[in-house]
Amino acid sequence: MSTAPRVHVVIGPAGSGKTGVARLIAELSGAAYIDKDTACTRLTEALLELAGTDRNERDLNPYYQSVVMDLEYATILDLAADNLRVGRPVVLDAPFGRYFSQPDYLAEVTYRHNWPSDVELVVVQVQVDKDTARERVRARGCARDRSKLADWDTFWKAAETNECQWADGRRLVFDNRADGVTADAVARVLAELDGPRP
Repeated sequence: MSTAPRVHVVIGPAGSGKTGVARLIAELSGAAYIDKDTACTRLTEALLELAGTDRNERDLNPYYQSVVMDLEYATILDLAADNLRVGRPVVLDAPFGRYFSQPDYLAEVTYRHNWPSDVELVVVQVQVDKDTARERVRARGCARDRSKLADWDTFWKAAETNECQWADGRRLVFDNRADGVTADAVARVLAELDGPRP
């Protein structure tokens, strides 16, 4: 079993169910669970209002895209660092889509945010089909999703073509379509991660 602190970076488009998968991983592994929305939404909404923009708009808000989003990610990556430095594993729940095109992103994060040099990086990709994702996004009823739902085809095409190109980290893939991912399935994968490395 690995003794290095582990980060599970849970990624997937809106409606993929990454939050459910991330919470299961945290619960079963005893990791700190860090959700970008929980950590940042109140401050993000205040910043957007102070800038004179719609507090609920993200995708079509230039101020959010150019200023606020990077601050959100820096915040959760620093929170991860605090936990990792005391030996606690971390689960990060956020889309990370802006950074998918940067192959060295996780290596740069490890350096910039002073994560332990021996940190074990695990990228957990949560997959879902277009219709299931749309129904989940509609059902959650978040104001910030209005622009996505108004032009779902465009949103989904962008999400489908935005492939994660990160070079670092072990990869896990969960198919989280309508039936969802079970705790047993997550437990089996975590057990495999903790087993002997090939």
